[in-house]
Amino acid sequence: MVRTTRPHAVLFACGMNSVRSPMAASLFKQLYGRSAYVGSAGVRKGEADPFATAVMEEVGLDIARHKPLTFEELDDLEGLNFDLIVTLAPEAHHRALELTRTSAVDVEYWPTPDPTAVEGSREQRLEAYREVRDQLLKRIRERFGGTAAGNE
Repeated sequence: MVRTTRPHAVLFACGMNSVRSPMAASLFKQLYGRSAYVGSAGVRKGEADPFATAVMEEVGLDIARHKPLTFEELDDLEGLNFDLIVTLAPEAHHRALELTRTSAVDVEYWPTPDPTAVEGSREQRLEAYREVRDQLLKRIRERFGGTAAGNE
């Protein structure tokens, strides 16, 4: 059974908060931004990724100004008051489970490939990022149900 209830606040988390989690947060915000709060964080602090920015621009989303944050930095800025943490990498999942010891939050693990590991031409690398973007969009729609607003 697919759950379609939408939490009020969702955190997407990955290793460095530079590719998968900001992509997922941006897609979620586009679809459900008026009905739910979304954030993203990483276990470690990464750098903004130009390939992630490029493939998100292809679908009309701008993540160029995204500043990678760690769980701790996000907690210091606004607190970790989320109903659901969706983890996209094993290390983020372990970190999120540690948080559940001190806060009542649901955690879901969505294993998502790391496109930064793909080598090859620029186009081959971009294609790996597109696959991750499209996989995230499909999973978000399946998990959270119909869109409130967004581009197709």
